Amino acid sequence: MSTHSVAEAKNQLSKLIDRALKGEEVVITRRGQPVIEFKPVRPAPAPRPITDADIEWLRARRVGRKMAKTDAGTLVSQMRDEEWDR
Repeated sequence: MSTHSVAEAKNQLSKLIDRALKGEEVVITRRGQPVIEFKPVRPAPAPRPITDADIEWLRARRVGRKMAKTDAGTLVSQMRDEEWDR
C-alpha cells in the first residue's frame, strides 16, 4: 500500500491511477489522515436476456388491471389543450 498527500496526488494523479489499476492499494491522505482509496471499478455484469418466463411473470401480476383508454401522447395533448383554453 502506498499513501500520498492530496498535493502529491494532484501532481501524480495519472501515475497513481495506473498503479491502482495494476492492483496496488493507493491511499490519499489529508493532514496525515487517510480519506480516499483508489481502486479499479469492476464492470457491471451484462444484463441477462428477457425470457418468456419473465414475460409470463409480468402478465400474471397484471391480472385485474385494465389498459388505459387513451394513450399517453393523446392524454398529454388533451391536458395541454385544456390549459391553453383557460
